[in-house]
Amino acid sequence: MKALIVTADDFGLHEAVNEAIEQAHHGGVLTCASLMVGAAAIDDAVRRARALAQLAVGLHVVLADGQAVLPPRRIPALVDDSGRFADRMARDGVRFFALPRVRRQLEAEIRAQFAAFAATGLPLDHVNAHKHFHLHPTVLSMLLAIGAEHGRPPVRWPREPRGASGRGASLSGALLSPWLALMRARLRAAGVACNDQIFGLSGTGAMDEARVLQILAHLPEGVTEIYLHPATRNGLTPTMSTYRHRDELEALLSARVRAAVSASGAATGGFRALTGARGPISEPRRAA
Repeated sequence: MKALIVTADDFGLHEAVNEAIEQAHHGGVLTCASLMVGAAAIDDAVRRARALAQLAVGLHVVLADGQAVLPPRRIPALVDDSGRFADRMARDGVRFFALPRVRRQLEAEIRAQFAAFAATGLPLDHVNAHKHFHLHPTVLSMLLAIGAEHGRPPVRWPREPRGASGRGASLSGALLSPWLALMRARLRAAGVACNDQIFGLSGTGAMDEARVLQILAHLPEGVTEIYLHPATRNGLTPTMSTYRHRDELEALLSARVRAAVSASGAATGGFRALTGARGPISEPRRAA
């Protein structure tokens, strides 16, 4: 069996992202979105999501290069005076391991992000972390523990096969393979569903029509997630200055991509519908 989840990350980051997600769901192959609950355009994103009954929406936990939900005085070891996380994941990863005070603040912030998502009233389809920070064992432990209080949502497993996206997978190298194996084992032990593979890592910011068509032409068995960062304009943030957001939106709207999804025979939808996760699910959505 082949199943396909097509996800847009950073829902809520900017109205240009939100508009692209609405367009790509209505007129393209987008089935899923990951919501940043502390981002600037969150209210607009939630309004749109409520009107898109078939769009599966999950929580995109932000712990780097983004805005926290809790005020800075509650988590001073994690954010600057404006409440923003730094983009120093190696340093912060060590601190998550080594410093109990930092871990307590980290847990409080993750818990607050789950609560903020719950307050939207949207069904929680899945959870993942911005920049795949949930590969960190401490972060994953907290996602699993807190997620168990919120219906045990499926979790993105960020393992990309080699070759099908056009070059070597950035998170499938020898260095991270043990972390990915440990993560998959922990998800299984916790009874948490996940995808079988992902595409979008090695092509981050450049998931244009040609790249997506290449992936679909060699779509593997099992549950595959393809994730993108669409927007109606480029240059949204300094850390994504090279991202081709508009090209990614055009790929999601492409008639050739729609035809390729249909030809693949894959069921399409969100994580809960396609991974067999317990709890409320959405009906799988067939590509137009």
